Amino acid sequence: MTGRVPRNGLSRSARLVSLPLGFAGRAMAGWGRTLSGADRDDVAAATVARNAEQLFAVLGSLKGGAMKLGQALSVYDAMVPAELLGPYHDALATLQTAGPPMPVRDAHRMLAEQLGRGWSSRFREFDDDPVAAASLGQVHRAVWRDGRAVAVKIQYPGADVALDADLRQLRRFSRLFAAVLPGLDARALIAELHERMMEEVDYRIEAGRQRAFAAGFADAPGLRVPAVVAWAPKVLVSEWLDGVPLRSLLDTPADADEQRARDRHAHTIVETMFASPGRIGLLHADPHPGNFLVLDDRRLGMVDFGAVASLPGGIPPVLAQILNLTARGEGEALTELLVAGGFLAADAEEADVLRWIGALADPLRHEIFHFDRTWMARQGTRVANPGNQAFARTGRALNLPSDHVLVVRVLTGWMNILAQLDCTVAARGVAAAHIPGFAAD
Repeated sequence: MTGRVPRNGLSRSARLVSLPLGFAGRAMAGWGRTLSGADRDDVAAATVARNAEQLFAVLGSLKGGAMKLGQALSVYDAMVPAELLGPYHDALATLQTAGPPMPVRDAHRMLAEQLGRGWSSRFREFDDDPVAAASLGQVHRAVWRDGRAVAVKIQYPGADVALDADLRQLRRFSRLFAAVLPGLDARALIAELHERMMEEVDYRIEAGRQRAFAAGFADAPGLRVPAVVAWAPKVLVSEWLDGVPLRSLLDTPADADEQRARDRHAHTIVETMFASPGRIGLLHADPHPGNFLVLDDRRLGMVDFGAVASLPGGIPPVLAQILNLTARGEGEALTELLVAGGFLAADAEEADVLRWIGALADPLRHEIFHFDRTWMARQGTRVANPGNQAFARTGRALNLPSDHVLVVRVLTGWMNILAQLDCTVAARGVAAAHIPGFAAD
């Protein structure tokens, strides 16, 4: 398969339709094996693993919006129960890494369309072999005409059309994702991602956001944002950063020095996330370990600003109040606030938002918090408990605005990644320092 985004609508639809058909077929086969005496738990685990393998294989093969959704789901790795993690961990990890590149002729054609027929004169050197390939485009290393090493991001032909079509169709199949990540509101996730991702196909928007982050965090001691060198609707040229992707550190052992470095990196991520809405009115909305590089000078390099949300007033004040009351454990006041804001029906039976959020608020309750897989897996088990009907009713009764859902998604995504990094962060103090209305004491 090449790096082109498959553009044939019927072909893409057929691949997506194969998902429910495959899931149904495995359910029937599992039922038959159980009747034949096979262990019910073993059959269920094998079915979930095969479902996950097919789901992520299809999403990855389509690139566009399908692969983007797969990458968004892959950060929830830490919430997958331990007994199910092994069989499809590789399928999840595949979506956090590169996809097959587009042919050289297509890359050159896109460069000519976007930078002009004399595009090559802008570079001293250009490497035709991409160093990274993802859902919407790929990155090449080059040397700009002034001698600077640069990263050249080129969008796949047809990515914009495929992104929109995929996400519209995936909404129809949102219930399937419960077979892989029980408790996930996939329909709400897809709707929010659709709104955010349609901006990603215009690299001029991304260039503006990257410049804003570079200026706003120029003095941040643990962070570096590469400068934008040139841009067009489907090509973006930025300064090159040498580093190791943060994802390479996930789920790997660390000695004492390395652990201190990981804790510093985690602090930088949390601080950037909490500080950026108030400092520059933007929130990086793509929690993904591939978006940070560990640089040679031990700083973190932040890359890929396609999925960035505009929060001109900072984190919404009412959301800051929700976080504050949740951290304090004030359930009655939290419910009153949600009802007053229209986020929770006043007659919602047995609604207990504090229990619904549960220990996911732990990082904001403790002065220093240790993120690890054991803690995160407990949250996944709690969320996925099918017998907790009160929990389910509370979730259905909540109606948060899209900007609130966005912030919660980003927070939850990064908690999952930090759990895989196995790190300790003073998240509560960082929140108090950067979120007006949130108090640490």
